[in-house]
This record gives sequence, structure tokens and C-alpha cells, in this order.
Amino acid sequence: MATLQCRVVSAREELYSGEISMLIATGTEGEIGVLPGHTPLITLLKPGAMRVQKANGEEEIIYVSGGVLEVQPKMATVLADTAMRAHNLDESKIVEARKKAEQMLVNQSDTLQTNAALASLAESVGQLQTIRKYKNRA
Repeated sequence: MATLQCRVVSAREELYSGEISMLIATGTEGEIGVLPGHTPLITLLKPGAMRVQKANGEEEIIYVSGGVLEVQPKMATVLADTAMRAHNLDESKIVEARKKAEQMLVNQSDTLQTNAALASLAESVGQLQTIRKYKNRA
């Protein structure tokens, strides 16, 4: 089976480093699948779930809050602002953060507050989608 190297790095830590058979992430233009030998590219990532299929067939789901995906024929690198394994996400805290972001949107008084609320809302929605993908897989 053909594989490629993959690194998933956040501002805090390296979450994954190893051989994979496939990577699926959400770019700004939609979902992208990366297989060994993929054409080189660089794309921005949107908040959401990223699926890493390891060389042994196991799948790991990682939440990324955004960042950059660089693909070379034998290497895929994800540089994420924030990244967490799906099983480490706390659904109740995320739901609370989403409610808070929605309330911020209702009470916003300037563009800066609106942008902060929208960013927080996008992050919480992406985390909830990641949790759902993780639960559906299990």
C-alpha cells in the first residue's frame, strides 16, 4: 500500500507524525482528499474535522481551528492555529461557547465584536461537527 508522511502541528504541539494512506481536510474551497503522489498544493483550512487514515488502516479524527495544508508528493503538513484530537473535545463546553457566541452576535455594537463573535461561532460549529463525525465513526 502506498503511503505518505504526514505532520499535524499546532501552535502548542505536534499532534501527529507518521505514515498515512489518506488525509481529508476542509479547505476554504471545500473538502479535500490527499493520497500518496498528490499534486503539490497549499491551501487554507477552515475550522472543522480532519480525518487521518493511518498506514495500518486506523483512522484518527482531529479538529483544526484553521491553518494551512501543504501537500507534496511524499509529504502532507498541516500547520494549525489550534488542533485537538476529537476524543479530547468537551461537547458541553462547546455548546456553551456556541450559545455565548450567538448572544455576542445579538448584542454586538461594533465590527470588532461582530468579527470576534463570528470567529467564535465558526470554531464552536466546527468542533461540534468534529464530535459528531467522531461519534458516528465509533
